[in-house]
Amino acid sequence: MEVERAARIAGGYALLGAGTAMLVLPGPGVLAILGGLALLEKDIPWAKRMTDRIKAKKAGEPEQETD
Repeated sequence: MEVERAARIAGGYALLGAGTAMLVLPGPGVLAILGGLALLEKDIPWAKRMTDRIKAKKAGEPEQETD
């Protein structure tokens, strides 16, 4: 189980890094970033919050502010 988790986290961060680079280089940067967040959301709390915000914006729901 720990090997799967480590592989998922490493792959997610690799996709985030590649996606960030592809924002200025040729390639599907936004898709790579979304894929990286999708991999990370199971293990990393901030990635889950990001994907929830993206899903809420896509669905047209208003954003909730946190103090």
